[in-house]
Amino acid sequence: MGRQIKGLLYFYGSDLRYSLTIFWTILLSILVVSLAFTYFLAGLDNDVTLFTFSLTGPMYVYCAILGFLTVKDSVPFLIKMSATRKNIFIGSGVFFLMLALAMSLAATGLQEIVMALMNATGIDFFSFLHPSYFLNDTWYTRVIADTAIMFFFLAVMFMIGLLFYKYGIAGGGSFLGVLLLIGLLGIAQGWLIDFFIDVFTGIDLVFFYQLLGIGLVIYGISFLFLRRITTVKVK
Repeated sequence: MGRQIKGLLYFYGSDLRYSLTIFWTILLSILVVSLAFTYFLAGLDNDVTLFTFSLTGPMYVYCAILGFLTVKDSVPFLIKMSATRKNIFIGSGVFFLMLALAMSLAATGLQEIVMALMNATGIDFFSFLHPSYFLNDTWYTRVIADTAIMFFFLAVMFMIGLLFYKYGIAGGGSFLGVLLLIGLLGIAQGWLIDFFIDVFTGIDLVFFYQLLGIGLVIYGISFLFLRRITTVKVK
């Protein structure tokens, strides 16, 4: 069991190396261009408004897409390679946590380096947009918030991917349709808007711990769909 899980972690790491390289290359290129533009504006005499950049937003989108594609691209192949469903479940969950933590640490470290350079050059109108600004913004809160959000997206989209794989477009589409209907009813009746207002006005670090816990629960539920999955995809 231990060797197979280690093999699964190695497989996921090797399989994602190319896409992670492309993702970080594009993200860093955009960041460099943004910093160069900011430095150019700093040399002008005009008053410059605050320039914000989001490192974590693209990471959240990447994790959501990855969670969905993992089911389609990796799970059937691993089953064909004789990996047990239980080990796939454990290995995928461990890898998702490791990936979320690693990306959050990388983003936090990069943000600290960039802000140190900005302070050294006297540029004070460049900042990063981050959910931790609702809290006491420190490297610790950024890591916790990013890890929780990214793992939550990975877990949710992994389960949705299993629904589409196991029950086809009809089953997965029906599930998303029900969620959309509930969302529209919530907006029409006002309780969904009130919920988000209460969340954002009373947000604290505990919220992100709770979000991580919800992600773990959702991922645990996904095993109900994973344990009987086959290599035959329902269309």
